[in-house]
Formats: sequence, C-alpha cells, structure tokens
Amino acid sequence: MSNLLFSVQGRANRAKFWLVALGIAVIEVILFAVILGGAAMSGDPEKIAAAMGPVASIVILAFVVIATWISVAVAIKRYHDRNKSGWWVLIVFVPVIGGLWYLIECGFLRGTPGPNDYGPDPLAAV
Repeated sequence: MSNLLFSVQGRANRAKFWLVALGIAVIEVILFAVILGGAAMSGDPEKIAAAMGPVASIVILAFVVIATWISVAVAIKRYHDRNKSGWWVLIVFVPVIGGLWYLIECGFLRGTPGPNDYGPDPLAAV
C-alpha cells in the first residue's frame, strides 16, 4: 500500500487512481467536519475563525501536504501506465486545458497493454 501511495516508481491503473482520489476526498470531508463541527453550518465567519485554531491549521496543513504528495505520486504512476514521463503531471499548470487533459489522461484513458518502459501491466496481475 505504501508503494502505491508514496512511491513514483511503477504503474497504476485507472481503478487505483480513482480509489485514491475518492479516498482523499472522503478523508477531507471527514477531517473538515470534525475540525469545523457545527461552526461551518452556522455560516457565521466568527465561529468558523474560532474553530480554526492553530492546532486545526497544523492538522489541515499536514493533511494537504500528504494528500498532495499521494496525488502526485499516483498521477505519475498513471502517466507511466500510459507510457509517458511523470513530468506530464505539470500539465495541470496550463490554464484551462491542463486540468481537463490531466483528468482525461489519468482518469479515463486505458494504460499501455502489456509491459512498457515503466514496468509490467498492472492489469496483467489481476
């Protein structure tokens, strides 16, 4: 599991990409619900600011850093599965089309069948 989440070596299929994306989203929702509690539901900016103390800010920052690394690592593996360099993750910084390109390339297009420059087909082991 740590190889999937933290390593940039190898390949990852679409299912793993979406599983990681969904997992991060669920953890994010739970984390913010626990930290903000009812303050966010009230809509009162003062209550929200009070709920966001220094400890909560550090927890959120740690989560963002870890989630960003995991997302980048899995995206690199998706590009490897498509037989492309991991540097393609930088496409998200191209305005307008970058994010769409990333979503289509990593989320919807099938990887290279069989082994490629980055390792064996992750679907072959299934």
